Amino acid sequence: MLPFETLEQAELELGRALSYWETLWFRYSARIPDSILYYHNIVFLLIVFTIAPLPLALLDPKKIKSLQKYKIQPKIETSKSEMMYCYKSVLFVFFAVVGPLQLTSYPLIKLVGIRTGLPLPSLWEIFAQLAVYFMVEDYGNYWIHRWLHCKWGYEKIHHIHHEFTAPTGFAAPYAHWSEVLVLGIPTFVGPAIAPGHMITFWLWVVLRQVEAIETHSGYDFPWTPTKLIPFYGGAEYHDYHHYVGGQSQSNFASVFTYCDYLYGTDKGYRYQKEHLLKARELNIVEADDFKKENSNGAVSNKFVKGQKFQ
Repeated sequence: MLPFETLEQAELELGRALSYWETLWFRYSARIPDSILYYHNIVFLLIVFTIAPLPLALLDPKKIKSLQKYKIQPKIETSKSEMMYCYKSVLFVFFAVVGPLQLTSYPLIKLVGIRTGLPLPSLWEIFAQLAVYFMVEDYGNYWIHRWLHCKWGYEKIHHIHHEFTAPTGFAAPYAHWSEVLVLGIPTFVGPAIAPGHMITFWLWVVLRQVEAIETHSGYDFPWTPTKLIPFYGGAEYHDYHHYVGGQSQSNFASVFTYCDYLYGTDKGYRYQKEHLLKARELNIVEADDFKKENSNGAVSNKFVKGQKFQ
């Protein structure tokens, strides 16, 4: 709740006219308690988790050939009933664990200094703080995730998340309730280290959820904007982790690749990529040789399929 009754009082306090966005923020938040502004995260999480995975979940890659070629594991299909089961399971954990956690964690948010007042942060401030949040969360998540792949952690907790060997967007938060709690800790460490505005915190929660859904989407699109981000893992990177399953000792990081590289836990993934690349090159060369040997230029189906080695 802002400590100003009118726009004029706010401008007098700041010593300048409010910007367009600050005026909107004033009109929306002036009479809303800070705790309610923080609880907006519950609504944002629910909306993002429900809507973001829908486009790819509703499309049938069998009927859309242009979509099929971007599917990372094209031989594995997730039925609509499996997706609905996943969605319901996540909703149960959301209302039983995530929601109550959000409701009870507001004093901590207030303690670390996340503010709701004016002025609003600059775009540079928002970008810098989000970068810190992603880096801190990624590092903490790496080590927790790696611990969850020890014998006890996997058998007791983490195996639930790996029920989907070919993940989908709805499977991003599909996990044991205790895993949701533990992996949520690094999410709050960044804002505690570099506290910012509530709007920045909203963006952080939404972007982290969108990133997790994209990483678990099961599709590797070449035009994805995240491919422009240095050291970003993406869907293909994390899909390998699910493909290997419980025995996976590779690709633990949630967002970036630097932790796996520094600690040597990406060797299996890099070996597989090199092996697949050589296989593709070999198949293409064989197809070219076969084409030259046939005067009619026809190429058999096995060579055409070989160009997309799975």
